[in-house]
Amino acid sequence: MPRIPILTPETMTDAQRDVHDAVVSGPRGELVGPLLAALYRPDLAAKWQEFGAMLRFGTSLPARLSELAILATGRHWNAQTEFHIHAAAAEKAGISPETIETIREGRRPDFSDTEESDVYDFASELLATGRVSDTVYRRIHDRWETVGTVELTSVIGYYSLVAMTLNAHQLPLPGGASGPLSVPVAERAVGRPVSGLPVGRDMLNPEHGES
Repeated sequence: MPRIPILTPETMTDAQRDVHDAVVSGPRGELVGPLLAALYRPDLAAKWQEFGAMLRFGTSLPARLSELAILATGRHWNAQTEFHIHAAAAEKAGISPETIETIREGRRPDFSDTEESDVYDFASELLATGRVSDTVYRRIHDRWETVGTVELTSVIGYYSLVAMTLNAHQLPLPGGASGPLSVPVAERAVGRPVSGLPVGRDMLNPEHGES
C-alpha cells in the first residue's frame, strides 16, 4: 500500500500534468515508479525524468550493460518495482534469463561474457562498499574510457535514488504485478545487518589498496 496518494491526470495541477504528458509521450510511455512521488514537486519531476531518460536511453553503453547495472542496483536495494521493470528490459536487451534469475536470487552469475562480468563486478563493488577496486575500474575504463566509466557510475547512483524512493514511499508495481524479490539482500534499518550483493573478485581493502 503506497504511503502517499497516487496522483492521476484528473487530480494533477497544470504543472504536474505537463510533466506527466512529457513522460508518457517519451520513450518510457507511462508514468510509473519514483516519478509518482517526484510529481508532488513538478520542477523536481521535470528534471528527474530528463536525467533518468538520458541515463537509461542516452549513454554510450550498450543497453544490455546499462540494464545489467540497473538490475544489480535494484537487487541490492531490494527494490521490487525497479527489478520488475528492468528484468523485462534486460532480457529484451540481450541479458539471458538465467543471468536475470541468478541475480534475482541474490547470487553472482557465472558470466561467459566478460563485458557483463566486469559491469556486474563494478556495480556490486560500488554498491557494497562505496568504492571500486583498481582492477575492476581498469577493466571498465580500458573498454569504455572515461565517458563510459562516468556514465556507468551515474547509472548506478541514479537507480539507487530510484530504489530508495520506491522503497521509502512503498510505491506500487505497475499493473498490480507481484514483487519478484523474496529475499532481502540489503537491509539498512537500524539494528539490522548490512549485506550487499556477492562482490567482484578484486575488492578494495578499507585503505583503497588491493587485496
